[in-house]
Amino acid sequence: MSVDWLELEKVATNWVYEAGHKIKKTLAGPIDIESKSNPDDLVTEVDRAIEAFFYEKIQEAFPEHYFLGEEGISDEEPSLDGTVWIIDPIDGTMNFIHQKQNFAISVAIYHNKVGMIGLIYDVMRDELFHAHRGKGAFLNGAELPPVKERPLHESVIGLNARWVVEETNPYRNPLKALVRDVRSIRSYGSAALEMAYVASDRLDGYLSVQLSPWDYAAGMIILNEVGCVASNFQGDPLSLTDSGTLFASKPHLHKEIISIYIGEEY
Repeated sequence: MSVDWLELEKVATNWVYEAGHKIKKTLAGPIDIESKSNPDDLVTEVDRAIEAFFYEKIQEAFPEHYFLGEEGISDEEPSLDGTVWIIDPIDGTMNFIHQKQNFAISVAIYHNKVGMIGLIYDVMRDELFHAHRGKGAFLNGAELPPVKERPLHESVIGLNARWVVEETNPYRNPLKALVRDVRSIRSYGSAALEMAYVASDRLDGYLSVQLSPWDYAAGMIILNEVGCVASNFQGDPLSLTDSGTLFASKPHLHKEIISIYIGEEY
């Protein structure tokens, strides 16, 4: 069955805006918070409700599509054959809880392992970063230009400072060297937003030592449309099924940082 990608993009965009409205409404009341893998790995009733919202919409409108979400609302084994939606209902849950901002809805649609549509919606700033494979990347409908390269010493990198001080982190030393040599670092607490910021030239690169496919699936599609590169720390393609390291940046900077700082096995 052929897919009308333009129509699918419109439908997905409407659902994202509707989900964002639902999230905003929840901020007026108390939010039930739980921990997952550790005390800092948080999930709320809102995360689960928004993922369920997307799952039910997709099941009703596109029952032949597959679904992969962070909170495991679908208990089916996801398939990467055919059309699959990869969704993080709230990327930046800690920010959602503590700041009531700096979080995003991330929605990606892949077809036979190829990223076709990527949507990252900053709910509180009403900024929608979106891309359609081969048709460019946009911010609220305005096309993003191809990114401009900067030398390493003028670059601003997204990086969680905790990884630099954790003695058990195998990448501690190379990341310390990188922090020393770039102009500055920033940490926004949302992988989806930080990848969108690389695509929109607000950051020159973004690194994470541990992310899952729903964290970066949409960002990969958007980055690709502006000429950026996303890979693991060894420069290999990112997995859509397994977690791992991530480095996204402009292509020359990507090559330089991997070859000098993070590309070796530690």
